[in-house]
Amino acid sequence: MPSEVVLGEMYFPPLLLAVLISYCTTTLFSYVGNRIGLYRYIAVPAIFELSLVVIITGIISRFWYLV
Repeated sequence: MPSEVVLGEMYFPPLLLAVLISYCTTTLFSYVGNRIGLYRYIAVPAIFELSLVVIITGIISRFWYLV
C-alpha cells in the first residue's frame, strides 16, 4: 500500500480510505440483501456485516496498487 494518499491538501492513511470504501460497499450489499430477503438466512446480521467489512478491506488493501 502507498504510504499516504493526498486529496487536495489533506493527507489520509490508505487504510482509512480502504475501510471507508469497504463500509460503503457493505452498506450497499446489506441494502440489496435486505430487499431480496437474504438476511433471513443469516443468524447474526451485525457480525456478518462486520466480517464483510473486514474481508473487503483486506481485499482492497491487497490489490491497492492495481487501481
